[in-house]
Amino acid sequence: MPPRGPRAVVKPKNAKSTFTRLLSYLKTHRLRLILVSLCILASTLISTTGTYMIRSVVDDYILPLADQRLAGLEVDFSPFFRFLLMLLLMYAAGAMAQFFYNRMMMMVSTSTLNHLRKEMFDHMEDLPIRYFDQRTHGEIMSRYTNDTDTLREFLSQSFPQAVSSAFSIVFSLFYMLRLNVWMTLLVLALTPLMFTITMKIGKASGKNFAAQQKAVGALNGYIEETIEGQRVVQVFCHEEKAKQAFETKNEAVRVVGTRANTIASMLGPIMNNLGHITYVIIALLGAVLIVNDPKGATLGMLIAFLPFTRQFSQPISNLSQQFNIIMQALAGAERIFELLDEPVEKDDGYVTLVRAKKDEKGNIIECKERTGMWAWKHPHQADGTVTYTEWKGDVVFENVTFGYVPEKTVLHNVSLYAHPGEKIAFVGSTGAGKTTITNLINRFYDIQGGKIRYDGINIEKIKKDDLRRSLGMVLQDTHLFTGTVKENIRYGRLDATDEDIVKAAKIANADFFISHLPEGYDTMLTGDGANLSQGQRQLLAIARAAVADPPVLILDEATSSIDTRTEALIEKGMDELMKGRTVFVIAHRLSTVRNSQAIMVLENGVIIERGNHEQLLAQKGKYYQLYTGMFELS
Repeated sequence: MPPRGPRAVVKPKNAKSTFTRLLSYLKTHRLRLILVSLCILASTLISTTGTYMIRSVVDDYILPLADQRLAGLEVDFSPFFRFLLMLLLMYAAGAMAQFFYNRMMMMVSTSTLNHLRKEMFDHMEDLPIRYFDQRTHGEIMSRYTNDTDTLREFLSQSFPQAVSSAFSIVFSLFYMLRLNVWMTLLVLALTPLMFTITMKIGKASGKNFAAQQKAVGALNGYIEETIEGQRVVQVFCHEEKAKQAFETKNEAVRVVGTRANTIASMLGPIMNNLGHITYVIIALLGAVLIVNDPKGATLGMLIAFLPFTRQFSQPISNLSQQFNIIMQALAGAERIFELLDEPVEKDDGYVTLVRAKKDEKGNIIECKERTGMWAWKHPHQADGTVTYTEWKGDVVFENVTFGYVPEKTVLHNVSLYAHPGEKIAFVGSTGAGKTTITNLINRFYDIQGGKIRYDGINIEKIKKDDLRRSLGMVLQDTHLFTGTVKENIRYGRLDATDEDIVKAAKIANADFFISHLPEGYDTMLTGDGANLSQGQRQLLAIARAAVADPPVLILDEATSSIDTRTEALIEKGMDELMKGRTVFVIAHRLSTVRNSQAIMVLENGVIIERGNHEQLLAQKGKYYQLYTGMFELS
């Protein structure tokens, strides 16, 4: 395998506060962390003590036994074997301590990340749509993947290694001083040189590995893009051009990869050779000391001291490498905390949707049983009374003004009404404000001026969950979840029975193709319904809205992915679905809006024409131009 180089360091903006906040997630593991620290301490102490005891092995056992053998005396190896057994048991205890703290830190890291991911997902579900509109899916997903992975590596590996290295430096220095002060001073004099070389090579290698990561990312992105667009590549005979572009990006990866790995591979040989040179210098100094002062400096001292030269310098190099990982982890934690600190969607509504029925006097009352009737429960804070308004689907816009950002207004004083059972259509060019109107009905965004009333109630007074539960939506971009066809339709109403699902599928004219799937309604869908055609996916979305059985339907280009024949098949079912319901339709195909009670023509956020199909044709304005083909929608 090629050597693993240092990663490019992405530093956190405020490392101290991020680290303090991260520690708060570890409070529940306080006892485990104390045990981990004690085990690291024991493991490191045993390792360095074992190295120090080499002096006794040589001076107290091997050399005296050799002298006894040379003198022709009887040699008793039993004390030596007992000493070796003690060393063996000591190292076994150290290995057990190391296994225990690695296992314990793995438990701490997985538990902490489990808590963080749960908190992130729970918080994300409460964020407003605006947050997701302003960020790419990849940017949000990186919090769950890259950032949590750096935290996992920090908690499970870098943290215990950093603590172990710190203990190792302290204990090694202690035993080195006990063995020989002069040789210790020599090692301390050579250590800064080794540390400086490690830092310089690591810095240069980190920059080149960052360039390699960027080049690999560009190459992978190009491969993914080409695979997805392979049909287009072949249609336009772009194969040779695609190959050339790939070769250019692939060559860039080779060049920066070679440079990065070359620099990274230099570190090992340089450090090894410096270690060998240090060995030679220490051995030379030790030999001089032994010759000149055989009582103060012994062969066992020298043999025990030599391993400490590496045990002392290696942890210093490890700490410098762990520092990069720690900074990377803190940067990842900071990005996670940024998501957790995003303000959640505010909901000041207090009007709720409840099951209802009428008593003997015809008054609406709340009930628990399913009656098919729903009502808005409106508590009045002034006098403590509660009124009930039947849920019908009457929607009114009164001089509504809105902009996604304050400096740019999208809708200008829009007024419209939709009575229960009416079909209201919006037509106009892209960016005219059609989808914006539907986003305001379900309060994905709040308006800056005017009022929107739902069954006579200001929608700002209605709890958002209840408001959205009362609306059915079919979007242009259909999203299906991993699961069966049945489960995807049931997403519209979780308590729907199998009979309700089949009925909804028949209304959407999806029952025929579903019945011909390998497992029918139990066919598993994966990859956002990749095993279905675009039209079939759209039919399932319509069936999902049908099973919800709401009084208000919003169809945002709901038939855009359905061919003309399929559109004609579902028109009858859609008409049945829309009976008694308020329906808002956004469509580029003007054939789908001809039977609307009112058609709104929007331009630059203003309703410039309104009326039914015949009335608008008679006006011979923008709608007439669109319908007759004199002007095309973009």
